[in-house]
Amino acid sequence: MQGRILAVDPGAKRVGLALSDESRTLASPLRTLAAEPLPTLAERIAAVAREVGATEVVVGLPRNLDGSSGAPARDAHALAEELKRRSRLPVSLYDERLSSVEAERTLVGQGLRRAKRRLLVDQLAAVLVLQSFLERKRGG
Repeated sequence: MQGRILAVDPGAKRVGLALSDESRTLASPLRTLAAEPLPTLAERIAAVAREVGATEVVVGLPRNLDGSSGAPARDAHALAEELKRRSRLPVSLYDERLSSVEAERTLVGQGLRRAKRRLLVDQLAAVLVLQSFLERKRGG
């Protein structure tokens, strides 16, 4: 199956979204959504997936450094399940350990002020998750 993949980097306050190109080669930042109200989050993400013509969704799975799962991982699993129901698209979970840390470092390295970083870090984390997912699917 080809088509665009929507990546979701879930967070307690904000959810970063990224989108692949049609060839599933390159990930680009899309937008940031407020995590609240939580009961409508899956539907809001599903609406974005429809809007951009996504054919698949990848949800970042936040694991602890030792690989174990905590409350954020359970929340990501629940979001992925609800997203499957709402979007009727294939939804995968993908390990996103350190994607937010790497995104923050990248933005700091670019000299962006804290307020600007806060607006972009979630989208960039979603890009990093999606790019890694795409490369892994290609065997890279």
